[in-house]
Amino acid sequence: ASGYTRFLEILNVCPDIVDRPKAIELKNAKGDITFQNVSFQYEDTTEAVLSHINLHIKEGEYIALVGTSGVGKSTLCSLIPRFYEVTEGQILIDGRDVRDFTMRSLRNNIGIVQQDVYLFAGTVMDNIRYGRPDASDEEIVLAARNANAHEFIMNLPDGYDTYIGQRGIKLSGGQKQRVAVAVSMICGKDLLVFDEPTSGLDYKHMKEVANVLRQVRDTGITVYVITHDLELILDCCTDIVHFENGSIIDQFQMDEAGLEKIRNYFIKGVSVK
Repeated sequence: ASGYTRFLEILNVCPDIVDRPKAIELKNAKGDITFQNVSFQYEDTTEAVLSHINLHIKEGEYIALVGTSGVGKSTLCSLIPRFYEVTEGQILIDGRDVRDFTMRSLRNNIGIVQQDVYLFAGTVMDNIRYGRPDASDEEIVLAARNANAHEFIMNLPDGYDTYIGQRGIKLSGGQKQRVAVAVSMICGKDLLVFDEPTSGLDYKHMKEVANVLRQVRDTGITVYVITHDLELILDCCTDIVHFENGSIIDQFQMDEAGLEKIRNYFIKGVSVK
């Protein structure tokens, strides 16, 4: 009885963030993202998590967000789908404030692959189809191919019909990451956020995830990667944004000068201005 009561309490919670009156649907987003003087702090604190962020990410760019833990990288990405509301400034998608869109359509255009991937008890096919219940088997296979997952899936005992257990316990870390990417691909996401995708993986599985990110890059989707993995950045990313203490302290492309900067940051712990 107490569990059921708690369940009803959760269902009756009113969300703090709601659609604006006359909010419109976001359709066919290009993935062009602009942060204009964005600041954020939690309601019960006085200290800003993010301070006056100005950043423009063009459609199809592959951005690495780097910096020590707790400096606001994940929070910045969580503001785009309005998991939190900006305290100051605005975030634009394709030139329009994210608050002008319905949250359902906004979140339908953004895929987030967390460090700790959650898969439910069922088959591989069931898990990928969860992203879009009306997807055909052929569309699911195509999404798996785009996520570099098809080959390992076909090597499972029953292929796409293999039961993977609660939280995907029968799959490796790298395999779960690839299934999670396939879920985002089947949804037709126009913007993907990878939050520490290789953390906790061994070298073999890190390389598997890096292959996925390279393959996603070739589709033209705008991608944010939050990572401390230098090899992943060198393999996949076109631009680097360096965070410290809730602010951007450096932004550069992965050209020869940028390569020197990112290697100095990871190897020597300094950023070359």
